[in-house]
Amino acid sequence: MTLQTRPQLINLHPAPADMARLVREGLGRHPRQLPAWLLYDAEGSRLFEAIGQQPEYSLTRVETALLDQRAGELAAALGPGVLVEFGAGNLRKVGPLLEALRPAAYVPLDISARHLEQSCADLQTRHPQVPMLAICCDYSQLADLPAHPLLQGQRRHGFYPGSSIGNFSPPEARALLEQFARLLGPGSRLLIGIDHPKPAERLEAAYNDAAGVSAAFARNLLVRLNRDLAGNLDPTAFAYVARWEASHSRVAMALVSSCAQTVSVAGQHWRFAAGDELIAEYSLKYSTEAFLQLAQPAGWRLGQRWSDPAGELSLLLLERADS
Repeated sequence: MTLQTRPQLINLHPAPADMARLVREGLGRHPRQLPAWLLYDAEGSRLFEAIGQQPEYSLTRVETALLDQRAGELAAALGPGVLVEFGAGNLRKVGPLLEALRPAAYVPLDISARHLEQSCADLQTRHPQVPMLAICCDYSQLADLPAHPLLQGQRRHGFYPGSSIGNFSPPEARALLEQFARLLGPGSRLLIGIDHPKPAERLEAAYNDAAGVSAAFARNLLVRLNRDLAGNLDPTAFAYVARWEASHSRVAMALVSSCAQTVSVAGQHWRFAAGDELIAEYSLKYSTEAFLQLAQPAGWRLGQRWSDPAGELSLLLLERADS
């Protein structure tokens, strides 16, 4: 077998003009909310990794342990083919799965090109037997996977850990699941992580850790707007809050204007009154039953389910309903 020493990278990052349009649209909404992928520049990706290491944030530790313990079962359930990871981040969760599965290729998709390239290079040194093709993109808007020899003539399976589906509203999540079915194609399977609802105090602490890493992660969004879209936002003029909204089964992470102010970004001026919010991100929490109500109309059926002993989260193996 030929060993691959360096992963390949295809950069499909949205153009600055597209970013400006999305920011103007988001700031014109009520409540104001920008696409979650804007949080994940190189610094945002670094801070997000640090959030997963905070004592209040258990999702990463629990899911990683479950993947480690059940890697053989998960690989057997997925079967042979190409493994496509959506929102791959630091690529640290996929290692046991790659070792057990030995896929024909591994294709991580993420929005931060520099972070993705370095993480993928590190992973490649640990798994030289697995060809790797990294794709920098907004996976929620990807019409098709690029034409590439590693993707031709192989069944494709998806991997979407971290309960990242919770960053999308239910209609957006259903559309995303439909898109995954199109990208992966007939006969595909999708291994997806789902974080379940928990007591409000635990969730609010998890998204507003005592060390202030979550707050720094959210404020870095303002730093990015200043850098990439000629903004003049003052990160110190916004407070960070994380609150559990039980009626929507979600945590809302918001930057709250501490005073009346007018800011400039993406070529336009925007007024914030004291107390006005900019939603940095939502994180929806689903029971297995509630999630399947989204997945089934999107063309997926439940194959198998794995959960941690406390039942805090689940890994669901979804199968294309038409396969």
